[in-house]
Amino acid sequence: MHLVPTQEEVVELLRQTGALRDGHFEYPNGLHANEYLQVALAMRSYQHAKTMSVALSRLVRANTEIRAIIPELSIVAPGTGGLPVAYGVCEALRAHQVYWAEREDETEPLRFRQYFEMAPGEKVLLVDDILRSGRQLSELKSLVESKGGHVVGLAVIVYQDTPRTVKFDPLPFYYLARLEATYSKDAATCDLCRRGVPVERVWI
Repeated sequence: MHLVPTQEEVVELLRQTGALRDGHFEYPNGLHANEYLQVALAMRSYQHAKTMSVALSRLVRANTEIRAIIPELSIVAPGTGGLPVAYGVCEALRAHQVYWAEREDETEPLRFRQYFEMAPGEKVLLVDDILRSGRQLSELKSLVESKGGHVVGLAVIVYQDTPRTVKFDPLPFYYLARLEATYSKDAATCDLCRRGVPVERVWI
């Protein structure tokens, strides 16, 4: 495997670990897709987690502006899916610290834990395992900025955009693989539904 794995190598790793599956899936927002991805299944293995986290850190480090601030850079992730990636990237970069935001339940906004205090102007790299809709990372970006932080970029293992994906231009954005699933906005427009392919409802 290359120092920074190729798209094909990342996809093969995801398939081997069961993190990437073909089929007919319905997401909580109503979208139907022909594949499902759960990077956490690949991150269960220490070696796979290290491989992907180190590779992602190398992409980030190639940005000269970010590289210059690594000693003071905070890695911030949404809990819990992004945490293994965040800690792996922080260790590989030797960045300053890791912290995360979470919510009590789906009706509550993201928030930092008590005493997670952000310094004014703190430089932050947002990290997650997947960027799909982008809503959670967009909310996290807003939270960081509301606390006085400055987001310098985003990094994820897999970019799996949908017709509803939030854009983060002009921020630097890094990923190891981009997956282009076939999405339908609902069952009525889904070819797999019309063909009678059984659907599996997924949580995320």
